[in-house]
Amino acid sequence: MNRPLPPYVNRDLSWMEFNRRVLEEAQDADNPLLERAKFLAIVSSNLDEFMSVRMAGIQDQMKAGYTKKDFTGYTPAGLWKRLIKRTGQMVQDQYRTFREVMRGLAKEGISFRNINELNATQTKAIDDYFYEIVFPVLTPMAVDQSRPFPLLHTKELYLAVLLNQQDQPPEDEPFFAIVQVPSILQRFVVVPGRTGSKKSEFVLLEDLIERHIDTLFNGYAPIAVHPFRLTRNADLTLNEEGAEDLLEEIEKELRRRRWGMPVRVEYAKGMHPYALQLLKEELELSDNMFEIDGPLDLSFLMRFAGSLPGYDTLRFERMEPAYPSEFEHSDDMFATLRQQDVLTYHPYESFEAVNDFVTDAAHDPDVLAIKMTLYRVSGQSALVQALASAAEDGKQVTVVVELKARFDEERNIAWARQLEKAGCHVVYGLVGLKTHAKILLVVRREQQMLRRYVHVGTGNYNDNTAKLYTDFGLFTSHPVIGADASALFNEITGYSSPYEWKAFGVAPTDLKEKLFELIDREKAHAAEGRPARIIAKMNSLSHQEMIDKLYEASQAGVRIDLIVRGVCCLRPGVPGQSENIRVISIVDRFLEHSRIMVFHNGGEDEVFLSSADWMTRNLTRRIELLCPVFDPSLRRMLLNVIELNLKDNVKARELLPSGAYERTPLTGEPLRSQFVAKRIRVWKR
Repeated sequence: MNRPLPPYVNRDLSWMEFNRRVLEEAQDADNPLLERAKFLAIVSSNLDEFMSVRMAGIQDQMKAGYTKKDFTGYTPAGLWKRLIKRTGQMVQDQYRTFREVMRGLAKEGISFRNINELNATQTKAIDDYFYEIVFPVLTPMAVDQSRPFPLLHTKELYLAVLLNQQDQPPEDEPFFAIVQVPSILQRFVVVPGRTGSKKSEFVLLEDLIERHIDTLFNGYAPIAVHPFRLTRNADLTLNEEGAEDLLEEIEKELRRRRWGMPVRVEYAKGMHPYALQLLKEELELSDNMFEIDGPLDLSFLMRFAGSLPGYDTLRFERMEPAYPSEFEHSDDMFATLRQQDVLTYHPYESFEAVNDFVTDAAHDPDVLAIKMTLYRVSGQSALVQALASAAEDGKQVTVVVELKARFDEERNIAWARQLEKAGCHVVYGLVGLKTHAKILLVVRREQQMLRRYVHVGTGNYNDNTAKLYTDFGLFTSHPVIGADASALFNEITGYSSPYEWKAFGVAPTDLKEKLFELIDREKAHAAEGRPARIIAKMNSLSHQEMIDKLYEASQAGVRIDLIVRGVCCLRPGVPGQSENIRVISIVDRFLEHSRIMVFHNGGEDEVFLSSADWMTRNLTRRIELLCPVFDPSLRRMLLNVIELNLKDNVKARELLPSGAYERTPLTGEPLRSQFVAKRIRVWKR
């Protein structure tokens, strides 16, 4: 007799399924070889973050003796055990794929070589590189009674070195030392080509250091040298209410992150048992240690694959983002927006339109104020430069900088200080809430009145990720949206009574309730026998109340299509529970990042852009935004994109009731939604 399925899929197990889909892209022989290498790098980076945040949190719960089951039915200990097993399987598959990709690259003339296989000229060249560049940076760290075990930095690569002193009896314990592989140097070292050869050959930096390890320990003979890598707990624990200065408190916490509890150790296959046991004892780890059959930390493949000159046939076809046609032939973006709203679709359309919007506002004498949220920005942000320039010109510039954007805290602190120095009003948001909404407001004086221009996005104001993520941005001068935008900034930066939003839904105050009302309206249509449909595209779905609400709608006869790239705790296709719900995930060249919600509304479709996934943190612990798209032609564009996603039969995977995913059956002509979407006219018609 089959046991009934639990109503929910566990969030962390669902995330493992997502990273498995990323790995499948590395395994897909239809993808170019260097792109497959990049997907391998993404798998590693994803696992790093998962270990340092999610697994670290589970570890903390176990150490605290927490045994209560979560809403999906797992205790911390039970979940930890299952995740360790899944991770081990994934890592084995990842390195099996790595070897396959490396064999393919070798056939194309790109290879990592064993140093012993190099000829005399090549060997001399890399040896010279070691002595001139690498050796001066290295620091051997001995471990003995007078020199305790050193602080190991998270996600850095180290060599564990065992040594014997000259004339030391073989039964004596070996000496132990650690050498950090300097991350400031490139992980892959170029080997000069052989005479007449056009091949690109490389050696790994850790192999080069191992070759010369004796130069760091005069008088000692190396017995064994093996790479290893530690991942620490990277979650910040902030006392925001007790902090006198949030910026200083986060800086302190970032320094404490260096001493986060060890969560995972990766070590090279065949590591000497003595060295391995010593690491286990010092780091107090036993079951989250992974033996790796290949180079540790494959995230270096991202830079490697992107840095090789030539080899264009081994990459995706280069795509140049188009400048939005609505602005292309206009010298005045504000004049354009007085006539029409504009929707931009990144990365197919250029993020330069956003940069130009802020730059134009910064230099326009009629612009009085610019207000903006910054969650993640690029290292050389044109937006930040424009905001600083506007403030220096005397404009009122207010920037809500989210200091708690995970792993971007240090960069955001630097931006905050730069903006303050230029004269901007920098606000760090509200205590206990991350500001995740993506909104930009320009206030302009026009003919004895003020007009507001607004940009609302589904993604961050980051021109780098805008080339890699699919996101939408809405430019508008609609007065209702403008009024709501002003009220939102007033709530964030000052004291304000609860505002009656005319257009927006805002978390944590009313976004969840607004979404529930929209879902209930579709239920009512279904009860009356009218067509009822919900389409929602997002990154993650894990909020229990939201899932229950979608189950209710399904049971009432509402047809629901969900496009959820990553975590999905909803279990679709279960009779009596969710038989009217379909869930797909698209993993392809670009990271699907946009959040779009469509409610059929009896044939008068209402379409929204949002910054929020349907997760507990987004709906209850963040300032998030849901913005309607009023222009009928723009709603049609968004529906075109949604329909493309739903028809994808090349890169879409469908979530099964079991919690596993399978590729959408290829029926009819192949349709790869990202490749169709790059033809702008397809979705703008």
